Formats: sequence, C-alpha cells, structure tokens
Amino acid sequence: MSSVEVALAVLVMLVAALGFGVWIFIALLLVSVASLVFMLDFTFLKTGVINSTIILRASSAWELSAIPLFVWMGELIFRTDIARRLFNGLAPIANLAPGRMLHTNIMGCTLFAAVCGSSAATTATVGKITIKELKSRGYDETLAIGSLAGAGSLGLLIPPSIVMIVYGVLAEVSVAKLFAAGILPGLLIAGLYSGYVMLRAAANPALAPAAKVRLTLPVLARSMMDLLPVGILVVLVLGSIYSGIATPTEAAAVGVFATLVLTGVQKQLNWSVLYDSLYGAIKLSAVICSLLAAAAVLSTTMGYLRVPQQTSEMIARLDLGHYQLILVLAVFYIILGLFLDGVSITVMSLPITLPLIVAAGIDPLWFGVFLVVMIELGQITPPIGFNLFILQRLTDKSILTVAWYAFPFFVLMCIGAALLAAFPQIALWLPELMTAAK
Repeated sequence: MSSVEVALAVLVMLVAALGFGVWIFIALLLVSVASLVFMLDFTFLKTGVINSTIILRASSAWELSAIPLFVWMGELIFRTDIARRLFNGLAPIANLAPGRMLHTNIMGCTLFAAVCGSSAATTATVGKITIKELKSRGYDETLAIGSLAGAGSLGLLIPPSIVMIVYGVLAEVSVAKLFAAGILPGLLIAGLYSGYVMLRAAANPALAPAAKVRLTLPVLARSMMDLLPVGILVVLVLGSIYSGIATPTEAAAVGVFATLVLTGVQKQLNWSVLYDSLYGAIKLSAVICSLLAAAAVLSTTMGYLRVPQQTSEMIARLDLGHYQLILVLAVFYIILGLFLDGVSITVMSLPITLPLIVAAGIDPLWFGVFLVVMIELGQITPPIGFNLFILQRLTDKSILTVAWYAFPFFVLMCIGAALLAAFPQIALWLPELMTAAK
C-alpha cells in the first residue's frame, strides 16, 4: 500500500471509531493497535509491549506537569472576582478609544490569556462579566459577542498556552521559546480586533454609547488597583520564565501559589472554591495527558507504517513552494477545526505534518505558532467551535447566530495568519532575542 492509501485507511478507521462515539484517546489506541496487527502483522504481545513502553515514556515527560498547574490557576481565577476587577480596571481606560467598552472584551481576554492558557476558560471568565455589562449599557450585541468570540481564542496563543506545551512536548521544541514566539502574534491579532472595532464605532457611534465616567486621577488610581491582581500574576509567571529564574513548569507552580495567596487575601478562598477548582483541573488535565499518551502511540505507529517519510517524499515530488505548502496545511487545519478541539488536532496531525514542514525547511518553532493560530480559527467555526458553545450558553443565541457575529473576527485572524506567514520574524524575533541574551 502507498503512504496515501495507508493514511486514508488509518483516517477511515479513526473517523469510524469517533463516529461510534468512542472517546478520542481510546480511538487513537484502537486504530494504532489495529494498524500494527493487520497492516504489519505484529502480534498482540509485541504490540502491547511497544505501546506500553511508549505510553510510559510519553506520560513521564516533565513538561507535562505544567498543564495541570496552569489549568488549576485558570480554574481558581474563574471562581473568584479577579475577572470582575479586571473589567472594572479596564473600563475607564477603554472608554478613551472609539468603541469604548467593547475593548474590554479584547483587552480583558488578552490579559487573562496571559495567566490562563485556555481559550474556553478565557472566553467564559471574561464573558460572564462583559456580556451583561455591555448589554445593560446599550452596546451593539453583534460587536460585543463577536469580539468576545475572537478575543477569547487568544487564550491559546498568548502564553502560557496549554496547546503550546502539548506541541512543544510532541515536536521537541523549547516550551519557553514557544511562549515567547506567541506574544507578538497574539498582540498583533488583538490589535487587528481593536482596530476593526474602532473603525466600526467611528463609522457608527451608536454602536458604542457615550461614556458616563471621565478618566480622572482618582478613577485611574482605582483602575490600576483593580488591574493589580492580574498584573502581579502576569509578571510572576512570564517574568520568571523570561528572566531565566524558572522553567515554564516552575513558573506554573509560582502562578498557582500566587493565585492562592491573592484569593486568600481577598477572602474568597474557601473549601468549595478549592474543591471545585481542583476537580476541574484534574478532570481536564487527565483528558489532555491521556490524549498525549495515545497520540505518542499513533505517532510511533505511523512511523512503523512509514507514512510520514513516504508522505514527505510525495509532497517533495509535488515541488510545492513554501507558501503553497503553508496554504495547503492552513486549509487542512481549518477543516480539522470544524470537528475537533485544539489538543486533539495537535496530537492527531503532528505525526504527518511535522515531518513535512521539517523537510520543507520551515522552522518548527514558527510552525508551532502558526498551528495555534489555525486552531484558534477552529474555536469560532461551527459545528464544533468551543467558544461558540460557551457564548451560546452566555447569550441564549443560536450557534449559527454567534458564528455569524464572530465571522469578521475569523477574517481578521486569517489576515493575522497571512501576516505571520509573510513575515515570520513576528514570531521568531523574541525567541532569537532570548537566545542572543544568553
């Protein structure tokens, strides 16, 4: 069988398993075992030995310990009033620009993403505050919901990012450098969103009613105090990483400790918050880590089947240009994003796409950022756009309505991806600066 036939056979088995409602990590393991046994005539005993070794190795990667810590950090913040204080702190500053408090969605998600690592948590935490506030003040709901859908996805791109940790482990790329590579692209996309909101509001001021509060010195002082908790967490987490004091995993531990202290000082840390946050963190972390272990098994299986090598050779024979390959991969990932979440897309696709981009001479560090942007697009596209589901629950709108509101921000993110492809240094400059500083 050719590599294309083998890859299609594996894909058909995987789709069939998922179609029957099998959990993703079980489906990955079943397809891996079936491929080794029926395509390569491996015995079940040999397959079991290989897979158990791979699972043990994949599960013991030290970098994975950062995932439950960052998830727990986000769960704690979600259950306290840090998000409320973030909105109160941003509101007076946002009122200075056309679009006024609509920018609290974008700025709030950008800041919250820097302490969370999850797109869903970012959207839900910021949205539970801003949606009601903006509606009560008469803001246009199309822009209010659409900007939150787009900005919420920045939780995957702006460090610390759970998907980046997953990619770094699978692609054997420095997680710290990946975090650095995501900062400028994240700010670029946030800037595109704010620019669009300002243009719309300037053309139609009724979309953003006039502010009732002037930015006086006392108001600014209160604003800074409300932003202080998030500011402290951002400085501690990202500052400890880029100063070289801590690894991403150690920085995650610092972030959790600081969050516990902050919630304790604010007298919001009780047994209910502690239990609920730990339960949520354990549940999500178990899902992610099981997916990673199963993906490592599938990756090894694909190696035995020589799919990555033969596919790379086939792509090389097509003589695709640099941008043509990126365009093909972009379409491929957008299609996957219609049906799968970010972690699943990463673990299922990398065994095939990573050898391709390496063979094409594309920097895996840059590709990690590009992949995350593609995954972000999937967060705001139906039928399985997780940000859309969250906003549906917050607004009682239909999925298609929320998707339509988010469409302009989907286009803006595509523009951001195009700029990233045209100017790779947007992602690579900060990591190169880190290397030079050492």
